[in-house]
Amino acid sequence: MRRLLLLAPVLFALPAMAQQQGDIAVTAPWTRAAGQNGTGAGFLAIANRGAAADRLVGASTPVARITEIHTHIREGDILRMRPVAAIDLPPGGTVTLQPGGFHLMLIGLKDPLIQGQAVPVSLRFERAGEVQVMLAVQPAGARGPMAHGH
Repeated sequence: MRRLLLLAPVLFALPAMAQQQGDIAVTAPWTRAAGQNGTGAGFLAIANRGAAADRLVGASTPVARITEIHTHIREGDILRMRPVAAIDLPPGGTVTLQPGGFHLMLIGLKDPLIQGQAVPVSLRFERAGEVQVMLAVQPAGARGPMAHGH
């Protein structure tokens, strides 16, 4: 039993590494630790390995009241977040959702996002349908996904 408990963090980290469904492959899904009732953000890379274009048209998670797709827009010297209806995924291309760019907004967190845990997210694509991913929760100030094992 003790060995199983020691392996638990490794087992939970495995699904966060990469997921694929059909032509869509998701890698490096992560989020930052955040408090209950607050707002979180989801980051990941989406590769369209197919011959046809696709679009990320929505997302949801049971840990937030609302999940939206956002981007950052520069207005003069100010960087503002704005919701977007979709993210285009060209055939053979990859789009990275990252701090300062496209990202998922997890609004109204029902529970805290705790470092070392994982958060389930369902991504909705125009052609590929639903793709389930697990966002690995990194420290609150993280700027990117931590290397596996760190």
